Amino acid sequence: MPDYLDDLRLAHALADAADAATTARFQALDLKVETKPDMTPVSEADKAAEELIRDRLQRDRPQDAVLGEEYGVEGSGPRRWVIDPIDGTKNYVRGVPVWATLIALMEEGEDGYQPVVGVVSAPALGRRWWAAKGHGAFTGRDLAAGTPLRVSRVGRLADASFAYSSLSGWEERDRLDGFLDLTRQVWRTRAYGDFWPYMMVAEGSVDICAEPELSLWDMAANAIIVTEAGGTFTGLDGRPGPHSGDAAASNGLLHDELLGYLGPRP
Repeated sequence: MPDYLDDLRLAHALADAADAATTARFQALDLKVETKPDMTPVSEADKAAEELIRDRLQRDRPQDAVLGEEYGVEGSGPRRWVIDPIDGTKNYVRGVPVWATLIALMEEGEDGYQPVVGVVSAPALGRRWWAAKGHGAFTGRDLAAGTPLRVSRVGRLADASFAYSSLSGWEERDRLDGFLDLTRQVWRTRAYGDFWPYMMVAEGSVDICAEPELSLWDMAANAIIVTEAGGTFTGLDGRPGPHSGDAAASNGLLHDELLGYLGPRP
């Protein structure tokens, strides 16, 4: 099995370059922000970070395909880098420090493309998380000084901490009743949002999290980090990996119950 460590080192270098670009413009009074056709914001920093990552990949991995939130897909083949230059753009443009660059490498296999490397870098929080298939998941300032991640061992919903992004998405998809039923069963709920709940599941500080509408670039890096930390990452339909257009992540012990509340209803 490939060890993916060279790819992981490259992903860290890509995150370093993106961090420099995004932090330089964070809280800038003259930050340029546009509205995309889907009515979500995009800043000049989103575009600059993705351009930097794409340029480096073109130089160092010219045979690999690249899929990014801002510039779509380029290339083809069995390996594909998936980029979200700023996950949490709404936070970024308002000066809230909860945002991150998400970088994943996906490789084609019997079950389609699956993530094999992931880096989530949140420079305004001073945090970074990463994983490579078969090598575990870690957090720290850089690759040379990582602390292993491990999901919690909480086995009862009544003792569980549940994280999510917002109520509106569940209501729009007619799943609010199940969501509210779940919140009444758990010990604690918090709407941290975006990448952060998944990283806290991997760290063991949150036990379950879910979102009802996501894109591949929102999930690919998170998925490999959660699973390498010993957790479970699926769609709300229970399909493993980041391909369902929504996500459920847990310590594994609570996953069936999580899906029972939030999955498709008969």
